[in-house]
Amino acid sequence: MRFPENDRPSPNFSPAPAHEGLGVCFHHSVMSFDETIAHMLRAESAVSYHVLIAPDGARSRLVPDERIAWHAGASVFHGRPRCNDFLLGVSFAGDTRAAPLTGEQIASALDWLAPRWARRGWSPAWMTDHRQIAPGRKDDLHPAEWTRLHGAIVARFAAVV
Repeated sequence: MRFPENDRPSPNFSPAPAHEGLGVCFHHSVMSFDETIAHMLRAESAVSYHVLIAPDGARSRLVPDERIAWHAGASVFHGRPRCNDFLLGVSFAGDTRAAPLTGEQIASALDWLAPRWARRGWSPAWMTDHRQIAPGRKDDLHPAEWTRLHGAIVARFAAVV
């Protein structure tokens, strides 16, 4: 399944060269898809994701994979600080504490991951959510939704590397 993707370049990224891209940090935006896009396009928001996924699965690419999006803030994963430097940021429009991810959002995330998975040598161990890399500071994704998403990732990609 292929979901439509458009480019909506955010000014909120570091113009550093390609980073390691060791994995992905998943978020929810709390806002609607259109509200999130508008927020990400304002320089004063100082926040961005690599891609935002709408409830119907449509995606907007805000920052190219080769650049550092400002999505994680103060964070640590696998003992490494500054998660923006080595994790791509994917956000689902909406609030997973108020409503579950749609099937289309999960399918679109898997579709987005697919061409990157083997090329980057990713494993399920390098997939995380904002709640886990910034405990006490962030609460996304809802734990049940993270479990559901991670299970879908494992089912789709565990044998691919």
